[in-house]
Amino acid sequence: MFDFFKKNKTPLIVPEAAPELPGVVAVEAEAPAAPAKSWTERLKQGLARTRSQLGSQLASLFNGGKIDEAVYEELETVLLTSDVGVAATQALLEQIRGRVKRQNLSDTSQLREALKQALLELLQPLEKPLDTSTGQPFVIMLAGVNGAGKTTTIGKLANLFQAQGKSVLIAAGDTFRAAAREQLEVWGERNNVHVISQTGGDSAAVIFDAVNSAKARGIDIVLADTAGRLPTQLNLMEEIRKVQRVIDKALPGAPHEVLLVLDANTGQNAVMQVKAFDDALNVSGLVLSKLDGTAKGGVIAAIAQARPVPIRYIGIGEGIDDLRPFNASDFVDALFS
Repeated sequence: MFDFFKKNKTPLIVPEAAPELPGVVAVEAEAPAAPAKSWTERLKQGLARTRSQLGSQLASLFNGGKIDEAVYEELETVLLTSDVGVAATQALLEQIRGRVKRQNLSDTSQLREALKQALLELLQPLEKPLDTSTGQPFVIMLAGVNGAGKTTTIGKLANLFQAQGKSVLIAAGDTFRAAAREQLEVWGERNNVHVISQTGGDSAAVIFDAVNSAKARGIDIVLADTAGRLPTQLNLMEEIRKVQRVIDKALPGAPHEVLLVLDANTGQNAVMQVKAFDDALNVSGLVLSKLDGTAKGGVIAAIAQARPVPIRYIGIGEGIDDLRPFNASDFVDALFS
């Protein structure tokens, strides 16, 4: 080895380490960003808990075998434990029995598609996209119980409407909670949307001013927040009726949409909320939030059976674009995929 260096006159050059420069920090190359997931993929991921509970119970049931009364009883139990509700469960079973008879189905493996189709037929009437072209400005009043996700929903709706090329103004009508105003102001900054608010004061007055401001400025959409309340709080339910009446004075015919925001985690209690708020305000649309955090996504079927108010939007995450119009076919596919 030493003879090799003696015979070769060319010196062995060892590269020197790069000199360290003051204030310069070595930066590792960033890994390529993961491709963005499609809405369908995110919907499936968001419904993973509901699908896991429903799927694990149905897997053994639809694993083959004769269709008999014991199978129907087991299917009934699965639907009830998935928060589909008694009335909707009975309606679905009736449809499935009819399909089995008409199509001469005999094996339980064929029940999966029968259940899927029955659920789709139940949910499709709720698929009615919101049309904001019927008013200028188009006023949307949001209602719901405390913690349902109204404030976050408003931020996401503002982003959604702006993506459609519409101008938006937010009315911070929850004058009881300082945190609600602060959250809306943050959402307003993120979306570059003006927020009208005031410390304390009357909720109806804040929204009245917001509607008039929107009229003067040619704004397309007004999102009016209201304080969270329980349907059993009669004084507060009367107050929100007052807000509705004041909005009509500011702009006859408004609010054009009364959106009730529901937390999917509440299960069957969501059905009670729909009935109570609908009786008080004539709710025209629903937003079902936090579907990604619950195994009770079947409550949509219960709502469809008990009080079929259109589901305008569903929320499946905390991201600003995790709110999309409800599509019955996509929803059912995500449950069974």
